[in-house]
Amino acid sequence: MKNRVACFLLPFCILQPLTAQYRTALPGYKYEFPRDYFNHADFQTEWWYYTGNLIAKDGHHFGFELTFFRQAVRRDSAKASAWDMQDLFLADLALSDLNGGHFYHSERTNRSGPSLAGVSQPDGRIWNGNWQIQWQGDVQTLLAIDDRFQLRLTLRPEKPPVIHGENGLSQKAEGRGRASHYISLTRIGITGSVDLAGTKFDVTGTSWMDHEFFTNQLEANQTGWNWLSLQMDDRTELMLFHIRRKDGSIDPFSAGTFIDAQGQSTHLRAGDFNLQPAAATWTSPNTQAAYPIRWKIAIPKLGIQLEANTSLASQELTGKTKLWPNYWEGAIAISGKHNNQPVAGVGYLEMTGYDRPVRLIP
Repeated sequence: MKNRVACFLLPFCILQPLTAQYRTALPGYKYEFPRDYFNHADFQTEWWYYTGNLIAKDGHHFGFELTFFRQAVRRDSAKASAWDMQDLFLADLALSDLNGGHFYHSERTNRSGPSLAGVSQPDGRIWNGNWQIQWQGDVQTLLAIDDRFQLRLTLRPEKPPVIHGENGLSQKAEGRGRASHYISLTRIGITGSVDLAGTKFDVTGTSWMDHEFFTNQLEANQTGWNWLSLQMDDRTELMLFHIRRKDGSIDPFSAGTFIDAQGQSTHLRAGDFNLQPAAATWTSPNTQAAYPIRWKIAIPKLGIQLEANTSLASQELTGKTKLWPNYWEGAIAISGKHNNQPVAGVGYLEMTGYDRPVRLIP
C-alpha cells in the first residue's frame, strides 16, 4: 500500500509537477513477470520494499529493512548525459537487533548516472551504491553494506506474487487514477549472514517484498497510515493498512489481503477487518511522537483473532534530510487464533504521521 513517497519526495514533486506527463494506475492493468518486478518509467513514483525477520544459529533475533525508491523529477528524452537527472533514487536501510536492544538506520540519495543507482531488468538488478538486489531467475541476492553492519542474504520465494486490490488496482481514494499497482512476494525463505560489530551471524528467516508503482498521491484529508505484513506459522499471510484522516477517522479505502497456504489471495475491504491499537505506546525522544506498539487484529469472516507487539520499541526512522519523514517501522511478533487453532508468527509494522501529518503534493 503505503504511499510513502507522498511525503518522502515532496520537495522534488513541488519543483517538478510532472503528474500530467505520466500514466496513472487504472483498472485492467495486465501484469507480466518478471517484467513487473522491475522499472516502470511511465509512472512517476515507484518503490521496492524488503522487510524480514531473521534468527541466528545461537538464537539471536534480527529484523531488517531495505527499500529502494525511484521518483521522476524531469521528463525530457532529449537529455542524453549520464549525469542528467530525470529520476531521483533514494534508499533506506535498517537493522533491528532484537536481542541486543539496538536499532540501526541509514539512508542515501543518488541520481542514476553513471551507474550510481538504478533498476535494470536485463541485468536483473536494483541498486543504490553498494546496496542492491540481484535477481537470477526467481532467486534474489540482497547485499547491503553499512559502516556498522552488513547484510548478505539469499532470498527464495515460496509462493507466487500476489496482486493486491481489485481488478489489478489498489484504490487509495475516490476517483479515477487515485490508486496504485501493488505487488507482493509474501513468503520468501532466507539464508545468509548478518555482520554486526565484528561478529558474523549465520541466519535463516522469512522476508516480505512489496513493489508498488503509481503517479497519484494521497488526498489532502489523508494524514498518515498504519500498515502490517504478517507471516503465520500455518503458512498463511496477511497484509492490512489503515489510512487515517484529519478528523481521526479511518478512510473507507483502507484495505488488505489474506493469502492462504496454497498462495490464493482474498481481498479485504475496510469493513472486513478490525485493526485497533492496544494501550501500549512508545514515545520517541527525538520527535515526541507516541506510537502504538501493540495492535489487535480481527477478521471475523476468516476466523482470525491476533495480537501484534514488538520486543524493541525504539524502531523509529528519523530522516537526516528533508527528503525523509519521521516514521516507525520495525519487526513484530504475532500470536492468536486462526479458525480456532493457535497460531503465531512474525511480521513488520509501519506507522506514519504520528509526529505531524504527512504533507502531500498540492
